[in-house]
Amino acid sequence: MSKLQEVDASINFAREEEKTLSYWKEIDAFNTSLKKSEGKKPFSFYDGPPFATGYLPHYGHILAGTIKDVVTRYAHQTGHYVERRFGWDCHGLPIEFEIEKILKRDKIFEEKLFRADIEEYGIARYNDKCESIVMKYSSEWEQIITRLGRWIDFKNDYKTMNFSFMESVWWVFKQLWDKNLVYKGVRVMPYSTGCTTPLSNFEVTQGYRDVQDTAITVAFPIKSEDEKFKDTSFLVWTTTPWTLPSNLALCVNPEFTYVRVYDEQKKWYFIVLKDLASKYFKKVKTEGEFKGSDLVGMKYEPLYNFYAEEFADAFRVISDDYVTNSSGTGIVHQAPGFGEDDNRVCAKFGIIDNKTRLPPCPLDDIGRYVSPIETFKGMYIKDADPLIIEDLRSRLRLFKKEGITHKYPFCWRSDTPLIYKTVPSWFVRVTDLRDRLLENNKQTYWVPEHVQEGRFHNWLADCKDWTISRSRYWGTPIPVWMSEDGEEMVAVGSVAELEQLTGITGINNLHRQHIDKLTIPSQKVPGKVLKRVSDVFDCWFESGSMPYAQNHYPFENPEKFQDSFPADFIAEGLDQTRGWFYTLLVLGTALFDKCPFQNVIVNGLVLAEDGSKMSKSKKNYPDPQIVIDKHGSDALRLYLINSPVVRAEPLKFKEDGVFDVVKEILLQWYNAYRFFVQSVKRYVDETGEDFNSDIANAAKIDNIMDKWIISSSNSLLKNISAEMKAYRLYNVTPKLEGFIDHLTRWYVKINNKRLKGEQKDQTKEDRLSALSAMFIALYNVVRIMAPFTPFLTEKMYQNLKNLLTKSEDSVHYEMLPECDESKIDLEIERTVEAMQAVIKVGRTLRVRKNIPSRTPVSSYIVCNIDEDFIRRVKSMEYFIKKELNIHGSVIATSNIQEYSVKLEATPNNKALGVRLGKKFKDVYKAITGLKHEELVSFLMKKEIVLCGETINNEDLIVANKFVGTEKNYFADECGTGTLILNTDLSEELKELGFVREAGSKVQQMRKEARLKFEDKVDVFLTGKSSQTVVEVLKKHSATLAQHLKGMDVFFEAVPSGKDLIIQQEMNVDRLTQEESNVVVFTLIRKE
Repeated sequence: MSKLQEVDASINFAREEEKTLSYWKEIDAFNTSLKKSEGKKPFSFYDGPPFATGYLPHYGHILAGTIKDVVTRYAHQTGHYVERRFGWDCHGLPIEFEIEKILKRDKIFEEKLFRADIEEYGIARYNDKCESIVMKYSSEWEQIITRLGRWIDFKNDYKTMNFSFMESVWWVFKQLWDKNLVYKGVRVMPYSTGCTTPLSNFEVTQGYRDVQDTAITVAFPIKSEDEKFKDTSFLVWTTTPWTLPSNLALCVNPEFTYVRVYDEQKKWYFIVLKDLASKYFKKVKTEGEFKGSDLVGMKYEPLYNFYAEEFADAFRVISDDYVTNSSGTGIVHQAPGFGEDDNRVCAKFGIIDNKTRLPPCPLDDIGRYVSPIETFKGMYIKDADPLIIEDLRSRLRLFKKEGITHKYPFCWRSDTPLIYKTVPSWFVRVTDLRDRLLENNKQTYWVPEHVQEGRFHNWLADCKDWTISRSRYWGTPIPVWMSEDGEEMVAVGSVAELEQLTGITGINNLHRQHIDKLTIPSQKVPGKVLKRVSDVFDCWFESGSMPYAQNHYPFENPEKFQDSFPADFIAEGLDQTRGWFYTLLVLGTALFDKCPFQNVIVNGLVLAEDGSKMSKSKKNYPDPQIVIDKHGSDALRLYLINSPVVRAEPLKFKEDGVFDVVKEILLQWYNAYRFFVQSVKRYVDETGEDFNSDIANAAKIDNIMDKWIISSSNSLLKNISAEMKAYRLYNVTPKLEGFIDHLTRWYVKINNKRLKGEQKDQTKEDRLSALSAMFIALYNVVRIMAPFTPFLTEKMYQNLKNLLTKSEDSVHYEMLPECDESKIDLEIERTVEAMQAVIKVGRTLRVRKNIPSRTPVSSYIVCNIDEDFIRRVKSMEYFIKKELNIHGSVIATSNIQEYSVKLEATPNNKALGVRLGKKFKDVYKAITGLKHEELVSFLMKKEIVLCGETINNEDLIVANKFVGTEKNYFADECGTGTLILNTDLSEELKELGFVREAGSKVQQMRKEARLKFEDKVDVFLTGKSSQTVVEVLKKHSATLAQHLKGMDVFFEAVPSGKDLIIQQEMNVDRLTQEESNVVVFTLIRKE
């Protein structure tokens, strides 16, 4: 009796996966696999930390997690030790924002929240609240990620809020400080009024959207004694009216030409860019033309007097080439407190210096005006826009008002419009590292490569100093203690150093409420103390520090860090080119002049089915948990990693696509596995002999299809090894799925009877050869697919291991098989490819002519000038006849003209026309006049010389065309040739089709009755209204018996008293559907 367990005819993949999860838990599979691999070569992997607050994993997380799991499983099963630690981003705006929503809901905070409100509430209370919700959804994350089949260590995870992690972040900062890569500055930065903090440039890129805004054109009267500027104003266009109260200058392009235009209606002169004057004036009547450089230094009347005294030397024209001629008036209003270019140019012309003379920035932390903007004091800036516009209109300063649609950045967390304002912040001098960043990027390997060379390279080449501070509370405090006048600063790089400097011991928490009160005695002024600056680190600084902080380096684990740095592999989404990938590279370059990762896979975005962004509120995508519960994780994994998204392209997610994976791949594979198990059990029961892996490996393999499937499986191993070394998952999964197709739709289908022992005149050795070949192929594919479909491979392995002389508790403990080059026979693989080409087209021709697959046809004719192709087809005639159900012959010939197939030449007019010019007509004529022999020569040599020009296969397309007039011939292209079907159906062919239909019906009834192979039955056939068709079946009873091996067939009514199992009717002639062709099939249990 076979050791193999019975395999159910049907399977619910999701339920089976849950059973596998229970088994993994029972044997502690993941940790056991780690223990088994201890001492092996380490494969280092960094997991980018997600936030656990506010949301559950979406398809983007599932995709990235699947990629990471596939690669790390593969690394483990190729002989590596792979530590896989999950990480959590615990600090920052996402957590603070959630807490503030809760505190506003509980009426503890007002809707408009100031920093002063939080500080009055208490930083300690606020941070305690934050800490209490950080891991709110961690158990759900662990549950979903585990359900996906991802093996990763949650118990030994790292959290950015842990004391050890935060201390290492301090160490990273201190290294930068000691290298003079950190400075405090005032800079115009993107600022979130909703979160009351500045954002980094790469955070801004996450939230652009199209908005409708009001743009205005404003008049600035010129102050000049020169008559040519009498009654003249500069015209300035702006989309941010709220910045006008802080105006200090106007900027022109020194190289542009400006004109003085008279406005008949307003009886006034205006200066605008010459190229844009027609946008503002119907009739451009100019009186004077000036270079931008000629206007520099001219004074104008301030729009408002809020800063007239403090900046008495301002309110003049300055110049810079950032001013463009594409929009506006060519003159740009300068508010250096609210524009990066404004600030730079005003500093260049001495209007501000950003040190002792700071630019006006009259806003509170939530974007409301403060003194000296008394007119609009207390108003939110965007609410003040209409009042400012009306005020300008009343003072005749408003020239034009218009509505526009433009892209504007929004805060990714609070969903409020960002503004740009001067903010005192701490910066890393990334610009000092630019050259090394670019060089270190070149030393890494990216998939796809164009992201490295394009998007990421361009971001590095245009990098700006990185703002690493946040004016917030829940985060790792910036470890800088400073004197009140800012002249003395100390950076602290460890807890031990802090304890030494402060004299306080026992420090075990580095959050603000625990260290803000600590002071350091001044080394310069006796009796004075240094206090910690109030800022915390941007959470991107923490995640960029994870290679060091996850192991508490350098305070612990120096060897472990050195063994794992740089990481062999990381993977995240395309957006991380401006996020985690960037911060990792910046800090790695600053600390060690190395990129912290060697290989990276970048995935694209997963979109809704209609191509829009997935949105919870719109409910435009299926819940991942529901998809998994319906179709299983293996199907979702395969669907995601066999899509454009693993090439950093977008994927329009379709649940039907997941179902297609179940139907077209997993079910086919499962059925082939089930058939193999049944075939082995049948072999053991019928022969009384054992079957195991030793017997399979020692079996003599002579059959070409057996050699083919073994060769194909070894070619697969070779290709997978090469592609996985190159991290090209997008090339791996099609090859895996292609092999499963080979195994299920070709090998099993063609060798069905050989495997079951039903082949006519079959020897035991041939049957053993087929079983052995299938076992070797199936066992190989189960192991190689294990990283991709961990559940189904485990289920199969748990049964197949009964045939192994040495096995493991899990397929995931097995090492992946290595390619046996001696078993690869490319000649056989090419021969089978030729056979497949003929069979695929042959099946299509049958369908198009509505000839059922079970009805035999008399012949097919294969026409191809390629002698090798014809030779291969002839050698596979037996299989082609069997698969295409050919009763007669397969005619294969290179003499294509004999069967009315001609070669037709079509020139590539576009390519040839460009290349040949006037000579094209002569060459065109020569091409259209080519004879058959010349075209054959061209197809063999891939080129031909015509009119002195060499024509290759990109210039000339040669097609096969059937021009015969025979009504019974139906043809189509087959590779580089033509396949012709003889559609004549004789009465004998139709009768043989009846027989096959009848045999198939009986087998289907056995299946529906859930009969096993060993269940013996008798078959009774009677006509419903006529015995005519039954007589036809009786005439071919010998053929029918071949289809119903082991069953006795009776062409009579069922005797009374018999144990009836199942009875059904069928019209065995699907061509006519006549009542007289209906046969009653009855299965009786054999006595």
